[in-house]
Amino acid sequence: MEEQRQNQELPEEGKFTKLRRFNIIMAVMHAIQGFLMLFLSSDFSLPITSAFVEMNTVSFTLEPVLKTEFSIQIGPLVAAFLFLSALAHLLVSLPAGYKKYVANLKMGINKARWIEYAFSSSLMIIIIAMLVGLYDGLGLVMIFFLNMMMILFGWMMELHNQRTEKTNWTSYWFGVLAGAIPWVVVGFYLFLAGDGDNKAPSFVYWIYFSIFLFFNSFAINMILQYKKVGKWRDYLYGERAYIILSLVAKSLLAWQVFAGTLRPV
Repeated sequence: MEEQRQNQELPEEGKFTKLRRFNIIMAVMHAIQGFLMLFLSSDFSLPITSAFVEMNTVSFTLEPVLKTEFSIQIGPLVAAFLFLSALAHLLVSLPAGYKKYVANLKMGINKARWIEYAFSSSLMIIIIAMLVGLYDGLGLVMIFFLNMMMILFGWMMELHNQRTEKTNWTSYWFGVLAGAIPWVVVGFYLFLAGDGDNKAPSFVYWIYFSIFLFFNSFAINMILQYKKVGKWRDYLYGERAYIILSLVAKSLLAWQVFAGTLRPV
């Protein structure tokens, strides 16, 4: 009986073993790109500004004063979200992390994914926001944490629905709302910029639309998982889809930014 039980478990365990190898490959691919960004990128930087009000001693009115607080290099920021993904894939492949990873996947959740996305995808949207001209430091902080809330609602979606007989979509739609706001704000900065030569360069438009498409692909993947459409009946199929979408979205953003701003002159 014990031998028969073990033979029945082999197919599922084999899936987890393949997924472990897949995560190791993804860790290497993200890390290689991260190092390439560090070593190949120019020192292109963008400002972080503030616009706090100060008393105008001539007119005796409070007026906003635009100041550049500091500048930040974009190359290391791009490398950072690639390294975050590499680290997450590595951690779930190591013995201790792998055991927790498998246990969570069997319950229909991947906590490591949500923790990584909370930081890496929020960093991605910050880079896009800066490329379209949103330099206000506090505005960038709010965008970062709004995007993080979207990801955390995704975590809550998986956590909550472990305890429901019928899928509850409340967390999902709260996440959609939180995640939509940064893209609307970035869109205003992009499409209301100057005319003609004063508009953002073409590659920024490509970044906006392509990464927006991929961000929404993650949401679609979750719908397919919970609707159990076709191959998505297997939670591990959706997990692999998340991993592939993450690699493609991060690689696409990284190399578009590199081609547009980070190539050495």
